[in-house]
Amino acid sequence: MPADLAVIGLGHLGLPLARAAVAAGIATVGYDPDPRPHAELRAGRSPVEGALTASEVRRMLAGGFRPTTDAAELGRVRTAVICSPTPLGPDRTVDLTALGDAARALASRLRPHTTVLLESAVPPGTTETFLRPLLEEGSGLTAGRDFHLACSPNRLDPGSRTRTLAATPKVIGGLTPACTESAAAFYGRLTDKVVRARGLREAEMTKVLETNFRHVNIALVNEMAVLCHDLGVDFWDVIRCAETKPFGFQPFRPGPGVGGHGVPVDPGCAPHGGPTAGHPLRMVALAQEINDRMPRYVIQRCATLLNEHGKSVRGARVLLLGVTYKPDTADQEAAPAREIATRLMDMGAQIGYHDPHVLDWRVGELPVPRAESLYEAAAAADLTVLLQQHRTYDLQGLAVKAQLLLDTRGATPAGAAHRL
Repeated sequence: MPADLAVIGLGHLGLPLARAAVAAGIATVGYDPDPRPHAELRAGRSPVEGALTASEVRRMLAGGFRPTTDAAELGRVRTAVICSPTPLGPDRTVDLTALGDAARALASRLRPHTTVLLESAVPPGTTETFLRPLLEEGSGLTAGRDFHLACSPNRLDPGSRTRTLAATPKVIGGLTPACTESAAAFYGRLTDKVVRARGLREAEMTKVLETNFRHVNIALVNEMAVLCHDLGVDFWDVIRCAETKPFGFQPFRPGPGVGGHGVPVDPGCAPHGGPTAGHPLRMVALAQEINDRMPRYVIQRCATLLNEHGKSVRGARVLLLGVTYKPDTADQEAAPAREIATRLMDMGAQIGYHDPHVLDWRVGELPVPRAESLYEAAAAADLTVLLQQHRTYDLQGLAVKAQLLLDTRGATPAGAAHRL
């Protein structure tokens, strides 16, 4: 049976969108050239950690969702949403390989009057100067005349029970006003509010601003946390006081590093961004540098604490708590835990971990022992490091049991642990 919607890319972006569409009664097919997501979904499992629960997958399948590796399905829909991954490459520019593959698969089957939407995070100009030519050359159709083309950057908040797709305003920018309205008509079925951007680049730049805003502000509090520790100032109390200001301040909190799918993007250095003013965002680059060094700072604090208690990192038993990038989810995307574990292991420490959402964890190819009894493991470890504050952790009880506790999230009661 033909579907109304094709979601292209069954990863952390595409799966929640497909779930929302099926729940709204939209006949949906999910296309991914990789057979693994297809097989996992058919088996009733989410192919991406933390994206969907098993019950959500079952409800999607029962609602008619069809995962497929057959690109021919793309020629039978009225709307196609591209949710391909766009990670940073080794040179820290956005890798558009998967996006290009998706565009070519869709282009050869694109029909007139189809609405094509891009949700992947991309530098400004990508939809018009990279995606549009691929679609037009492969289909023989013209964007804005024969088919609609728009960008609506994803605003996913993994694991949140309140910031759902329906409750989050959707920013939309089209190639033409008609493209924008076609996109708005589709997303109006999924969300309570649609925000129309002036055009494609304004919509793309919205995502850049939102992501860089997060990274720059986290870098500020990370740098201040290091300074306050050196000065003997309780920075967590400083944040508590500052957030009472009713204007001109938004609280961010330091941590062991920045994870997640939203990576800082410098459009001044983007290869597919089209003409730019040639002014790289120096603040974004500096913020990334600061955030990148936080795992090393955590290691430094671990070594200092062990040394102050007459122990060396080499041979020390270190328990890491919470290895995901966000609390109360299984998503490990870019979580700092892996780098911290790697560095500690290289220094000769014996690493164990506990995470209620991650039952198997590897660093490189090496499996890391998982603590079955949290309190017993904390009592036996020379140092316990809280990397993620999951709701199930009784931090006051943990502070009592642990020999030595380093809290990188400021979540323990004041005076109960050593804070970042």
